[in-house]
Amino acid sequence: MRRTAWPSLLLTLAIVGCTPVVHFQGFVPDEARIDSLRRGVDDRTAISSKLGNPSSVTPFDSDTWLYVHRRTERVAFFEEKVLDQQVVVVTFNDTGLLSEVRRYTLKDGQVIDPVTRETPTRGRELGFFQQMLGNLGRFGGGRNNE
Repeated sequence: MRRTAWPSLLLTLAIVGCTPVVHFQGFVPDEARIDSLRRGVDDRTAISSKLGNPSSVTPFDSDTWLYVHRRTERVAFFEEKVLDQQVVVVTFNDTGLLSEVRRYTLKDGQVIDPVTRETPTRGRELGFFQQMLGNLGRFGGGRNNE
């Protein structure tokens, strides 16, 4: 490769590395399908056949189904930014029939993260140097030092 090609190669890699990556998660049925639902008539089986399986069922109340769609963007190593979110909440009554359908957007409330990649733990977080220097002098691995 010629010497003059290196700067353009590095510039191209920098531009490609900073290109935003857009992710789509989940599914929200279109308006026509949602409008075809009949309150007090459709049951879980009918809703499932019309809308498909929900993204989530509330953990403590199986009478509420959530259809969630998110569009996010990440540039290089920066924090992910939520561009759009749509949530359709389908609620069933005690007899298992549709009682209510509600729609929410990102403007209506809190961002829902369908997949959390981090498990919170109790305790304190150690910094880089604390982790590197924290075990100095703690050698022996449980053997008796005779």
